[in-house]
Amino acid sequence: MLFIILFTAILFSSYFSAIETSLMKINHYRLKNQVNQGNKLAKKIDKLLEKTEDLIIIILVGNNISNTLAASVATVIGIKYGDLGIAISTGFLTIFMLLFSEIFPKTLATLYPEKVAFSGIFILVLLKKIMYPIILIINFFIKILMKLFQIKFPSNRKEILSKEELRTIFTESKFKMPRKNKEMLVSILDLEKLTVNDIMIPRNEIVGIDINEEWKSIVKKIVHFPYGRIVLYRKNLDHTIGILKINAAFRLMIEKQKFNKENLLRATDEIHYIPEGTTLNIQLFRFQISKQKIGIIVDEYGSVQGIVTMEDILEEIVGNFTTSVSSSMEEINLQKDGSCIVDGSISIKDLNKRFKCNFPNQDASTINGMILEILEDIPKVNTSIQIEKYRINILEVERNMIKRVQIIPNK
Repeated sequence: MLFIILFTAILFSSYFSAIETSLMKINHYRLKNQVNQGNKLAKKIDKLLEKTEDLIIIILVGNNISNTLAASVATVIGIKYGDLGIAISTGFLTIFMLLFSEIFPKTLATLYPEKVAFSGIFILVLLKKIMYPIILIINFFIKILMKLFQIKFPSNRKEILSKEELRTIFTESKFKMPRKNKEMLVSILDLEKLTVNDIMIPRNEIVGIDINEEWKSIVKKIVHFPYGRIVLYRKNLDHTIGILKINAAFRLMIEKQKFNKENLLRATDEIHYIPEGTTLNIQLFRFQISKQKIGIIVDEYGSVQGIVTMEDILEEIVGNFTTSVSSSMEEINLQKDGSCIVDGSISIKDLNKRFKCNFPNQDASTINGMILEILEDIPKVNTSIQIEKYRINILEVERNMIKRVQIIPNK
C-alpha cells in the first residue's frame, strides 16, 4: 500500500510539472485561433489562462502536496529497514523524482505543449473546482501582501504586442508562409518609418504642361506622355492648376470641336496636396479616404517638392510592379573591380537594400542629397570622399546636381 501511495504521489508530481510547463509554453495565438474555431478543449485552457494566479496556486499546491507525500511515504518505507533503508530511500527518491517528476515531464511538455495541455486539462479543471475555497483564501493573503509591499496589478493584463515584436515574429518565425508574403507584412509595418519624401518623384523630374504654352505644343506633350496623369500649371510648378487624366484628354480629342484649352482645364481634377514629411501609412489612409491616386508634396512655404502616387506606396509593400527591371538596373552598373557606378538620383534606401550598404538616409533620400549634405558644397568632378566603409568618386556634375558617382568598397 505504501508503494502504491508513493507511486501515485510521484505520478501526480510528474503531472503538475508537465501541465505547468505545457501551459506556459503553449502558443497563445494558435490557441486563440482554435478557440475561434470552436475547439472546446482550447476554450477550457484559454479560460484557465485568463486567471494565471489561480492556475499557479492549483499547480504549486498540488505539486507541493505530491512531493511532500512522496517524501513522507519514502521515509516510512526506509524506517522499516533501519538507517541504511532511510539513506537508500532518500537517495533513490531524490534521483527518481528528479528524472521522472521534473526533467522528463518538463522536457516532454516543452516538445509537445499542445498535446500535453489538451490531454491533462480535465484534471486541472476538476482540481480548480475542488480547491476553490483554498484558492480564495490564498488569493486573499496575496492581496494583503501586495498592498503591504505597494505592488499593483496592471490594469490591462492582456498580452499586447508592439510593432517591433510583430516584426520579429514575421521575420524570425518559421510558420508556413512564402518568404515574399513575410516581406510584404514587414513592409506594411515599416510604412510608418518612411515618409513621402523618401519615395517621391522630385520636383526637377516632374514632367508637366505649362498651360500658357502654344496649343500645338500642349497637344504634342499629351499624345506622347507615357503615364496616366499629368500636372497642369502656369509658368512654374508652384502655380499648379490640376491633374489631368490622359484618358480624359483623349476623349476630348475624339470630339474635335470640344478639344481646346478651356475644356481641357474643365477636365482636370482637383489637386491633392501632401505636407512634406507625411508618413506613408498616414498618406495611404488619406488616399483611401479622398479616393485619390496621386498627390503633390509641398513644403511649409507651399512650394512644390515632388509627386507621390498610390502605386509608389504600394510598391513599398509588394515591390516594383510598374518600373521595368531594365530601367531600374540602369541606375546601377556593377564593375569588374567590385565597384559600381550609380546614378546620383538613386534612393539611398534602395541602394542600401540591394547591396546591404549602410549609408545614412535621415537627412537626405538620394546619393546626390547625401553627398551635398556632407560636403555642404557642390563638388567638382573627380572629387573623392569617404562615407562609412565606402570611397565615393564624383564622376559627373550637371546643373548643380551630382549625376553619376563611383562607389568603391574598402578592402
